[in-house]
Amino acid sequence: MKNKATKLFNEFFHSEQASGIILLVFTLAALAIANSSLGEATIHCFHTKFFGLSIEHWVNDALMAVFFLLVGLELERELYAGELSDVRNAILPICAAVGGLLVPAAIHFSICNGSIYQRGAGIPMATDIAFSLGVLSLVSNRVPFSLKVFLTALAIADDLGAILVIAVFYTKSISMTYLVGAITVFAGLCVLNRLRVNAIWVYMLGGVAMWYCMLHSGVHATISGVLLAFALPFRDGGESSPSYRLQHWLHKPVAFGILPVFAIVNTCIRIDSDWLAGLSQPNSIGIFLGLVVGKPVGILLFCLIAIKLKLCTLPDEVNVSHLVGAALLAGIGFTMSIFVSLLAFEDEALVKNSQVVVLIASVFSAMIGLGWFLVFVPKKPHVEPNAE
Repeated sequence: MKNKATKLFNEFFHSEQASGIILLVFTLAALAIANSSLGEATIHCFHTKFFGLSIEHWVNDALMAVFFLLVGLELERELYAGELSDVRNAILPICAAVGGLLVPAAIHFSICNGSIYQRGAGIPMATDIAFSLGVLSLVSNRVPFSLKVFLTALAIADDLGAILVIAVFYTKSISMTYLVGAITVFAGLCVLNRLRVNAIWVYMLGGVAMWYCMLHSGVHATISGVLLAFALPFRDGGESSPSYRLQHWLHKPVAFGILPVFAIVNTCIRIDSDWLAGLSQPNSIGIFLGLVVGKPVGILLFCLIAIKLKLCTLPDEVNVSHLVGAALLAGIGFTMSIFVSLLAFEDEALVKNSQVVVLIASVFSAMIGLGWFLVFVPKKPHVEPNAE
């Protein structure tokens, strides 16, 4: 079981690592296109409607549900067979995630409380798995494998927290009929799981029905992806289990298809001449400080408290310097932060400004985190192979 879990984690890690580079390329391309002569036509194209939804909505409501399905499957694996399956091992990344959620939100809320910007408190709460692991891979000769596992578990727990925030705080109005329909479909899939039905296509059909009901319920449709992940049979976690097979199949389409498309659609931002003025808004300050300062402070504070209380210990070969570097990289919000900004505000200019600040803060966090590892963390000693 553990060997299979390790194999799947390695696959997940390497796909996310490469995806971070692809995401960066597509983001730069989107910004270049948006601010060229093709910008207006491209942005207009994203608003073209098919079957009642614009391309932008299909990406953010449908394709991102598949992304959340993969996140849910990885979270399920971590809970049953990975780093989070052992309570002792799970406490540290969970504490880190809680601190990394609460402190950034508190910083933003304290700055924007009582204003139209306070709904943006959820924006600096999430960590982008692909980008954070992509940057960490640049200093792989300085970090132990256990730190990569820790950062992955932290980011996944972080995303789960962000998903809960979306479900609770960014739901505007509820249609009980559709919500009950979505819950009924989910319950039916769980029953099929208990009856040991393993055909993936059955769960996919149910997932589409659940997504449709969730889309019309008022709760964000992407939540259906996480619910579907936990309805899928995990069984023994082996390579023949539906959960394993679907997770294995989804890695590359999500890493090299869905996330780059999301980046193109959501970072195709026209930078106006007065964009610098927007950086002085309380919302912008809250997002920037939340990601660049709040994330690492929250993660480190909660981790050190948990260690001091002897609730957990640092992973093997990981020291405080490694932990600081990982906490700094956790300030790379990107995908989830951009996604939450779309839900937090209706004003297009405010959404665009929030996304620009997320990009700036993520770049800062990446540079500071990378610089920390290069300056304060020595390279791992090279071990010569034994001579025959």
